[in-house]
Amino acid sequence: MPRRARILSAASLALGAALLAAACSGGSASDARPAGNDAGGGDEGPITTEAAAGTPSESGTGSDSGTAAGDAISEAAAQFRSDGGAPDGFWDSSNIPTAKNVMMFEFLNRTNGKYKDSEVYWSFKNGGISEIHSIADQPFYDMPANASGRIYFYLCGTGDATCASDPTKSKYFDFIEHTIGATQYNGNTTRVDAFGLKIAMRLHCADGYDIAVGEDYETFLEDRTVTFQKFINSVPAEFQPLAEPPFAPYRIVQPGAGSFKTGGTSANYYDSFVNELWAANGLTIAKPGPNGSGLGAYPDISAAIYRHVGSAAGTFDPTGKLRDKTLWADAAKFYLTGPANYYARFWHQHGLNGKAYGFPYDDVGGYSSYISHAKPQSMMVAVGW
Repeated sequence: MPRRARILSAASLALGAALLAAACSGGSASDARPAGNDAGGGDEGPITTEAAAGTPSESGTGSDSGTAAGDAISEAAAQFRSDGGAPDGFWDSSNIPTAKNVMMFEFLNRTNGKYKDSEVYWSFKNGGISEIHSIADQPFYDMPANASGRIYFYLCGTGDATCASDPTKSKYFDFIEHTIGATQYNGNTTRVDAFGLKIAMRLHCADGYDIAVGEDYETFLEDRTVTFQKFINSVPAEFQPLAEPPFAPYRIVQPGAGSFKTGGTSANYYDSFVNELWAANGLTIAKPGPNGSGLGAYPDISAAIYRHVGSAAGTFDPTGKLRDKTLWADAAKFYLTGPANYYARFWHQHGLNGKAYGFPYDDVGGYSSYISHAKPQSMMVAVGW
C-alpha cells in the first residue's frame, strides 16, 4: 500500500479531525444520516448517499474558510488533548495488507483483556456476501464496493451458553454502517438505537487523509460498569432507566426505546419546548408526536428540539425553514437547558472530537460521526468492552 495508515501524533490527528469538520460542516443533512425512525427509535438503516456510486461528496468552502479551519484546528487540538490522545498501540496499522478490492478493514480487540481475540467476532453480510469470523481467525477483510452495508461485532466468551453455537446470538453486540463506492467511503458509527459495545473507527485514504470517530480513548480504557454509571450520573432522572435493567448490562438504549415512547411516562417530555419553539417562530407545520417524532421532513427543527436551541423569534420561517444560518455554529450552546436529549449529549461528551450520532438528525450542522472521503485505503475498527 503506497501510503499505509500510521500512528499519528496528537497534533496530526487533531488537524485531520479539524479539517474534516471545516470541510464537511456545511454538508447536506439529508445525505449523511442513518435512514431511520426520525424519533430515534427502531432499527435505523445504513446511510445512503450520492457518493455511493463513487462520486465524492461536495465540501462547502467560503471566503472565511481559512480562518474557520484555523479556529477548528485549535478547538480540535484542545479536545484531542483533553483525553490524552490514543494510548500506545491502540491503532496498530503495521501489518495491514494492500487491498485488492476497494479498501482493507482491520478489526482490533480493545476489550482490555476481558475477551480474547478468539471471543471477539465480526460479521458482514451484503448481497451474496456472508462472512463471520473471530478476530483471531481473520483480523482483516478486503472490502468490495457495496451499498447500505453494516458490519456487526459480537462478544462471546468461552462457556457462554447463549452464543456458544452461534456468536451472533450474543447479547453483547454493536455495528457500524457504510456505503462504499469504487473510489469512495461513506460511513459512521451510530448511537441512534443504542450503545452496545465501545466502537471507534479510523479511516486512511490515498491522499493522506486520516480521521478517527467513535468513543473516545478514556471511555475505551474504563470498565463497562464505569461507562454505565457515568451515563446514569450525568443525565436527568427521566433518562437514567435507559442504562438500567432490563436494558443493562447489555445496552444503553435511546429514549424512544424506553419511557419516551408512545404511552410512556416521558412521551411528552419535549412538549413545553416544542410549544415555545412554535410560538416564537410562528410555525405552521404540525407539532411532533411522542419523543419529538414525526419531523422527518424538518431535520433542522428536529435537531433544534433535541439540542434545545432555536426558540428565538425568527430562527425559522413559518414553514420550518432555517433562517438563522448561525444556529449550528457553536456546539457549546447545545443541551444547556432541559428539556433536551441528554442521551445524545452523553455520547457527544464521550466521542472523539465531540462527534456522535445520538439521534437520526445529529448530522445537522456537521456534528455526527459520519465521515466521507475519496480513494480510501484502510479502515481500522476498534471493539471495546
